[in-house]
Amino acid sequence: MANQLLTYQECIDQCGSDYRLKEALKSGKIYKIEKGIYAYSPYVSELEIISAKYPDAVFTMDSALYYHGLTDEAPELYHLATHRSDARIKDNRVKQYFVKDELFDSGITEKEEDGCKIRIYSLERMLIELIRNHTRLPYDYYKEVIRNYRSKTETMDFTVLYDYAGHFSLGDTILKVIEREVL
Repeated sequence: MANQLLTYQECIDQCGSDYRLKEALKSGKIYKIEKGIYAYSPYVSELEIISAKYPDAVFTMDSALYYHGLTDEAPELYHLATHRSDARIKDNRVKQYFVKDELFDSGITEKEEDGCKIRIYSLERMLIELIRNHTRLPYDYYKEVIRNYRSKTETMDFTVLYDYAGHFSLGDTILKVIEREVL
């Protein structure tokens, strides 16, 4: 079961004051995980910490492809999409992608991963992202993911895929590549 993470303000609200929070920390009722993140247990997964620390970000690219089971290659960094206007994430565990506001919300879904709910782009959105970014990916990695997408076509919603593609400037080209390589 996932650990319930708390912000500093949530801890203050529960404890009643900063003094009582410090007492709870000393007694081991609450644990400081990292700056601004607290928990009732000292053992918290890094995925859970990243999700709590950046609640408006969305898992994308290598992370999303891995969590969707399209590759067995676990990424070294957490790949997170944020709005283009958001501040830069200064966390050496995160690779940040700045996304235009009009594209950001398309395909956001929730998925449970290792007992933690995460915001992640859907299979359909990730297929578009894969095609859009194929030149930045190692060829073998790209082919592995495409091959695994072929086995998931029955669970995908192609109406949604075509709708998402319509939001991108090269949507027709992306769809032609998907039809040629996946379908």
